[in-house]
Amino acid sequence: MKFSAFSKLPLLRGAHQRNANYNLAMRNLLRLAWMALLLLIVALASTLITMRLAIHGGEVRVPDLRGKSPAEARQVAEAIGISSQVERQFYSSSITEGRVLSQVPEPGTTVRRGWLIRLAVSLGPQRVTIPQVVGESERAAVITIEQRGLQRGAGARFRSPDAPAGYVMGQDPPHDATKISAPKLNLLVADDELLEQYMTPSFVGQPLGTVTNTLRDAGFSVGKVTVAQAQQFPGGALPVIGAPPSTSTSDREAVPSAGAVQGPSNPNASGSSPSTAV
Repeated sequence: MKFSAFSKLPLLRGAHQRNANYNLAMRNLLRLAWMALLLLIVALASTLITMRLAIHGGEVRVPDLRGKSPAEARQVAEAIGISSQVERQFYSSSITEGRVLSQVPEPGTTVRRGWLIRLAVSLGPQRVTIPQVVGESERAAVITIEQRGLQRGAGARFRSPDAPAGYVMGQDPPHDATKISAPKLNLLVADDELLEQYMTPSFVGQPLGTVTNTLRDAGFSVGKVTVAQAQQFPGGALPVIGAPPSTSTSDREAVPSAGAVQGPSNPNASGSSPSTAV
């Protein structure tokens, strides 16, 4: 028995040694895991700080350039890494001619370096008289506008039987207008372009469903449908229509309703222009 007990001592010592080695290995592994986690946290923190510096480090606040000349405004803007450009000119009785009247973005706005500040410069009080160009040809009107030191603004064209094509029908601002904001004159010019026209067919006595399909096939949509009691026309036929047969309409405009439709209402019988009301 004594021999058997002594023979088990090496086995017990080996098991104890293996357990100690296992614990040591686990401690080393946990230590490495904690170090890796710490390094990862440090790397993430460094990345966030670098990104913040990269984003906000290149930002500046827009200075107040109002009241300065364009050259002075450019110098102030370039000193902090941004640029400026004059884009518009307006009349002003309060700001001296040649000075910055307004700016975009507003002063105090945070922008990145290299940002462009758009300036509007004062022309001083209005000194020019707005000419009368209504009734003149478009070319003559443009020449008159340029001779007065003005600019042609937005333009529109409109076909009218009361004015020959190519002649000015209206202007904005009007003749001799005062307190205008910008040296621009907008023109409305008569045009000779013919509008596309369509012939209204006859739908009297036809079922509403057939009329709806016919209109949709032609590129129209049915407008408002008014339901009336059926007395003479069976099956949802049409006693009257919005426009008489062979009536000319332009641009597929809606035809005002001049009667009623009998029979059940059609839930799909309404739509957007172009439309014909029945």
